[in-house]
Amino acid sequence: MPSETRSPRLAVLIDADNASAKIADGLFEEIAKIGEASVRRIYGDFSNDRSRGWAAILSKHAIIPQQQFAYTTGKNASDITLVIDAMDLLYSGRFDGFCLVSSDSDFTRLAARIREHGVDVFGFGEQKTPESFRQACRRFVYTENLLGGTANTQDAGSKSPLLQPPDAAIPMIKKVIVQMENDDGWVALGEVGKGLTNLAPDFDSRTYGSRKLSDLVRKTNAFEIDQPKGGAMRIRIKPAAGPPAKARAARKPSS
Repeated sequence: MPSETRSPRLAVLIDADNASAKIADGLFEEIAKIGEASVRRIYGDFSNDRSRGWAAILSKHAIIPQQQFAYTTGKNASDITLVIDAMDLLYSGRFDGFCLVSSDSDFTRLAARIREHGVDVFGFGEQKTPESFRQACRRFVYTENLLGGTANTQDAGSKSPLLQPPDAAIPMIKKVIVQMENDDGWVALGEVGKGLTNLAPDFDSRTYGSRKLSDLVRKTNAFEIDQPKGGAMRIRIKPAAGPPAKARAARKPSS
């Protein structure tokens, strides 16, 4: 009897000092799209006002708290403990990916080290997260986009403070298509999505007010779409429009 395919096993490590408890529902819904959150740990001083918000929802999401008292000002024991645990989990060989939830650039080297070991890293943080940490992750999700409703909301991201017009995504999508296009210019939408993630780990359709990449592509009106019945969607760049009829007539030489 064939074995059932198992979802990727993930270790979720949350920096309570640099992540708001308000994102918890959206965070674990997003992680569920990637795989199974087998380990769920959060690090911080829960006697501190900044981390206290997490204490009320730990049981809801089965998160194991790792209490770290701030014995010395300026020394972040929580970050050190998170890194030690991450390396122990990495060398156990039991995980297919790590979810690092923080806006702190101090985790850049940790993310890079995990990826050097051939394991995927998914980062979650605010827009203020330094580029170094965002680029060190295979994919980076802005937590502001996790506050606009569930993944089943049609206008996901519509409440996000990061919201940009759909047209702002056109140059990046075109760049990916040009890099991948076949002789006829058509590229599978799934491949475009992978290319966007490789080009910009923080690319997210919700930033442009769309739940899915296909919704965003349609909103831009900059691409031709081909979707055979029961088949995968393909897109290509619309050809540039020619000059208006009046302009063509004006250039026509007189007989």
